[in-house]
Amino acid sequence: MPGGGRCPDCGSTELVEDSHYSQNQLVCSDCGCVVTEGVLTTTYTDEGNLRDLDMFSGTYMQMVKLLGLDVPSLCLVDLVKTYCSSFKLFEASPSVPAKYVEDKEKMLSRTLQLVELADETWLVTGRHPLPVITAATFLAWQSLRPSDRLTCSLARFCKLANVDLPYPASSRLQELLAVLLRLAEQLAWLQVLKLDKRSVVAHIGDLLQHRHMLVRKAFRDGTAEPGALDAGEEELQGPGQGQGWGREDRGHGSLDLPAGKRPASPALLLPPCMLKPPKRICPTPPVSTVTGDENISDSEIEQYLRTPQEVRDFQRAQAARQAATSVPNPP
Repeated sequence: MPGGGRCPDCGSTELVEDSHYSQNQLVCSDCGCVVTEGVLTTTYTDEGNLRDLDMFSGTYMQMVKLLGLDVPSLCLVDLVKTYCSSFKLFEASPSVPAKYVEDKEKMLSRTLQLVELADETWLVTGRHPLPVITAATFLAWQSLRPSDRLTCSLARFCKLANVDLPYPASSRLQELLAVLLRLAEQLAWLQVLKLDKRSVVAHIGDLLQHRHMLVRKAFRDGTAEPGALDAGEEELQGPGQGQGWGREDRGHGSLDLPAGKRPASPALLLPPCMLKPPKRICPTPPVSTVTGDENISDSEIEQYLRTPQEVRDFQRAQAARQAATSVPNPP
């Protein structure tokens, strides 16, 4: 042992020198504890005892309040709350009819659920969040009173709310509606209604209530065992649907069909950039102007000659050509 002492963690006296964080430290060979002039804090618990998180957060919030700092929000939930609070739709005014006024808490709660759904289905990843939040807020506002608000367009909604309409918001709206239609196909009581992108708005509340299970059903890749339904999926089957069909019938019914008549498997849950990749411009190939009648220089021919025999043959052919051209034509 290089030096006396015991390990404060296990009591062992087997302390050896080892390089730790680019410095030579005493390390216990039995438990690995680093021992140098006491105990180095090496665990998360030890680090937590050295700092008071409540004091830090309290001091930070006090400084922000006293200095009047505008700290940018990095959390998507906080961004949704801040952005939705700027909408002028929560109080009646001459520019906002009474049927368009909505309760702030209800609208915020449903908007958060729609943004979470968009995040789960890759609509937020790698994109600016404001267009997605604008589309989600518009759908949440429509779904709370669909009979009065389905005729209102996204542009008019933004004008009533006194917010700018982000350019990609219309595309994000169509993507959200497409996801909602995919989820509606999995609910037994909505399958018979033949919903479209306009009528599905009235059923957003039901879709959001079961959104986690519906996303798994709508976008699963077929790797799960056939006939294996969770409790939530069996609950969403219509009354009597789960009783008349056994697990074997549900699981092997489609497998017994011929390959050409089996139902199509659900589409994979992929980002929109992979489902609709951008079109790339293919460069046009350069037009070849070679006709075969081009003159070939002697130096170019010589670089293709490899053997002495080829060189002699070329020289004889060249001499014969010159002799033929130098003979005068008979009168």
